[in-house]
Amino acid sequence: MTIVVHVVQHLKPGGIETMALDLIDFGGVNVRTYIISLEGKKEHAIEQWPRLKPYAENIIFFNKQLGKTPLLIVKLARLLKKLKANVVHTHHIGPLLYGGLAAKLARTNCLIHTEHDAWHLNDPRRCSVQKTLLRLIQPILVADAQTVAETIRRQLNIDAIKIIPNGIDTGRFIPGNKIKAREELQLPTQIKLIGCSGRLEHVKGQHILIDALHELPSEVHLVLAGSGTMEANLHKQVSQLKLNERVHFLGRIDNMPTFYQSLDLFCLPSLNEGFPLSPLEAQSCGIPSLVSDVGGARETLCVECSEYVPSNNATLMAKSLFTMLNKHYSTSPRDFIVKHGDVRLMAERYAALRPVGNQV
Repeated sequence: MTIVVHVVQHLKPGGIETMALDLIDFGGVNVRTYIISLEGKKEHAIEQWPRLKPYAENIIFFNKQLGKTPLLIVKLARLLKKLKANVVHTHHIGPLLYGGLAAKLARTNCLIHTEHDAWHLNDPRRCSVQKTLLRLIQPILVADAQTVAETIRRQLNIDAIKIIPNGIDTGRFIPGNKIKAREELQLPTQIKLIGCSGRLEHVKGQHILIDALHELPSEVHLVLAGSGTMEANLHKQVSQLKLNERVHFLGRIDNMPTFYQSLDLFCLPSLNEGFPLSPLEAQSCGIPSLVSDVGGARETLCVECSEYVPSNNATLMAKSLFTMLNKHYSTSPRDFIVKHGDVRLMAERYAALRPVGNQV
């Protein structure tokens, strides 16, 4: 039995966290997978994100508070020994610091670290810390996008980087009946609908998409799935632009395939990204997608059915949205995602990094 332990900063709805959960489901035979969340408590996390409930026995929380906590490294090392972990997989700089050093202390056989975005390396201090940690811990270094790998090479002067794009469960994200999906979500049926899913935070760019909507015909509506600290500001922006009848806030959605199935077009207007999952999910449901050209977002796209635009430009976004909404596509983006973006392919690539015979 191979024991794989993922270390993440928190377990809240997001791409990294979804990826870790998927790797529990698709980790392979004779593999037991755990997720350690540095922050939060299990009961509260499950309450906020019900998807965690089936994984309750596989998720462990340390409720880390703000600030440096050196003792946490020792506690993590003890847990890794108790679990008999022989693979530790960290995600982002905080988990690399605590989980990576704990894995070295516990003498874990195989260490893997995935960088999910690289824009934080523009901060000289974070760049220096990351370089020191990677030199000390010496994990197998993975980037989830070509653009992330290129930034790591440039900023950290590291060439030994594996590129493993994120994947999604194409068996779950499938095409469906648009009218039925809209009725289930209580959305208008006789309009053209653009959708956006993600945390309602400034970096996700929903405010830019709302500005773009203001430049589109009145029969075009926007639906937003997700919650966050920018929600009140976005409601205010919608009111100021007199778009109240055309923008629909759904909050957190548990049945995301239904959300995507309700759309005519998906849009990801982010200001920063790594390799986002939402365009993969939308396209797997057969929905053409438009993304802002940040991070590895354009790498998620089927070139025949989906497009990208410069970030933070509502006018160019509106023009592309209008063109795509009125374009007839002869093929479905789903075929591309099934071939290149399935979670099973991602899981196989990560499994191939583990040494042969690395079992207990």
